[in-house]
Amino acid sequence: MTGGEGTPGDGDSSEPGRGKRRVEIAATVLLSAATVLTAWSAFQSTKWSGVQAIRFSQASASRTESVRASTAAGQQTIADVTVFTAWLTATDEGQTHLAGLLAARFRGEFKAAFEAWESTSPLTNVSAPATPFATPGYELANSRQATQLEATASTQFSQATQANQRADNYILLTVLFALVLFFGAVSTRFDSRGIQIALLSVGAVVFVVVAVIAALFPVEF
Repeated sequence: MTGGEGTPGDGDSSEPGRGKRRVEIAATVLLSAATVLTAWSAFQSTKWSGVQAIRFSQASASRTESVRASTAAGQQTIADVTVFTAWLTATDEGQTHLAGLLAARFRGEFKAAFEAWESTSPLTNVSAPATPFATPGYELANSRQATQLEATASTQFSQATQANQRADNYILLTVLFALVLFFGAVSTRFDSRGIQIALLSVGAVVFVVVAVIAALFPVEF
């Protein structure tokens, strides 16, 4: 009889042990999951920082090329204006041979605009464009390239800024997952079952919320 009476007592004394094991298992699962996502967030932050650096570098190179093309376009315009002014002077002074030589040496881009301007009889037609530079046909390839490169640089700079923000977002996730690790680790340090469950519950809630947010963030490989 004495041995039979001791059986329920043994079952009761093992219940705290089973509860402790459940808490430890839950804490281990939470810590493992949080560790994995912490590493993932740190990895993504590093990758997006790399994208940021590349895009900033590309934007700088594009702007340099844009300035170079714009400078070349300016130099070509000055050359066109100089030759055209000489042509006007020769024409006004009746030096037809010199005017013809100058016209034959017009740059291709300017020559097309000049011919379009000349077809409007500018010397007698008051409604004609004042100079070839005022015609729609005067458009420099270097000027177009400069505009395109500037637009490309703006896009690349915007992408770099966006990548920087994404890297910062992932750093924030790393901090929040570290908070989950804190709650999970501290929960095992208390003897009170209530405190353990409360800490694990807080950690689990933070983990779920942050994990959902992380799933919505763009990834980079």
